[in-house]
Amino acid sequence: MTFGVDAKGVYPIAATPFNADLSVDYDSVDRLTEFYQDAGATGMTILGILGEAQKLEPEESLTIARRVIARSRVPVVVGVSNPSFAVMRRLAREATDAGAAGVMLAPASHLRSDEQIAAYFHHCVEAIGPDVPWALQDYPLTLSVVLSVPMISRIMKEHPSCVMLKAEDWPGLEKISAIRKLQATGDLRKFSILTANGGLFLDFEPERGSDGAMTGYAFPDMLVELDRLHREGERDAAHDLFDAHLPLIRFEQQQGIGLAVRKYVLMRRGAITSDVQRSPRSSLTPTGRSEVDYLLERLARKDPRARL
Repeated sequence: MTFGVDAKGVYPIAATPFNADLSVDYDSVDRLTEFYQDAGATGMTILGILGEAQKLEPEESLTIARRVIARSRVPVVVGVSNPSFAVMRRLAREATDAGAAGVMLAPASHLRSDEQIAAYFHHCVEAIGPDVPWALQDYPLTLSVVLSVPMISRIMKEHPSCVMLKAEDWPGLEKISAIRKLQATGDLRKFSILTANGGLFLDFEPERGSDGAMTGYAFPDMLVELDRLHREGERDAAHDLFDAHLPLIRFEQQQGIGLAVRKYVLMRRGAITSDVQRSPRSSLTPTGRSEVDYLLERLARKDPRARL
C-alpha cells in the first residue's frame, strides 16, 4: 500500500499504549490499530510525537511498526525522526521493507537558518533513500523550527520524494492558502496537505485547501465524518459537528496535559487498556478526569459516539 501526492482523508496519529510496568502494551497496539480502521481512517501514522516515539527503544519502535503494518488494511506512515541518521535510516528502511507506505520527517529543533534546514533534509533523504515517500512535518510550536512558505517550496522542489505536508503551524490558514496559490499558478508542484493541531482548526482548513487530517484527536470516527461532510459541501453540517466536539478538542490541546487527556479518552472508549505514559509524562488529576467525563457526557447529547 502506498500514499502519494494525491493522498486525501484522515490519517490518525496513533498513541503508543503502555502497561502499568511501562512496557509496551502490544495487545492494545493491536486493538488500537483496529479501532482506527473501524473508525474509517484512510491511513494511519505511528511513532510520532503523540506516539511518544522519543521514549521508545529502537527495537520497540521496529516491533510496533511491524506489528501495526502487519494488521493494517490501510497505508501506514511511520515517524522516523531521530537525532541519529543511522537510527533514522534503519527504521525507515526496515519499516518500508515491512510494507509501510512511507515515513514522516520533522526538522531537528536546533535548526535556525534556511541553509541549515535545507542541508538537514538533504541528509535525511540521503539516509532514508530517495525512493522512500515521506511527509514533511511543519510544527514550529513544539519543534521551534519555522518553515516559511519559501522554505517549504524549496524542500518540495529539491526532494520529489516528499509527497505530503503535515501542516500544523499556528496560525496556519493563510499558509495553506499561500501554498495552494503557488500550486495553482504552476510555481510549485503538487503535494498533499494534511492538517493537525489536534483538529483545532478543522472547521476551516478544508475550505483553504487541505486534503484531510493527520491528527490524534480521540474521536477519529468524528474526523472521518467531518472530512466527508466538507467534501460533500455540507458546510453547516460540518461546522455543527465540529462545534459539538470543540470543547473536548480544546481541552485536549492544553500544553502539558494534552496527551494525558487523549490517552484517557482512548481508554474510556476501550481502544487501549491504560492511559499510562513513559517519563517525562503528565497526568490528569481526579478533578481533571471528572472534567473530561463531564465534557464527554455533554458531547453525548449531540453525538452518541461519546456515550461511554
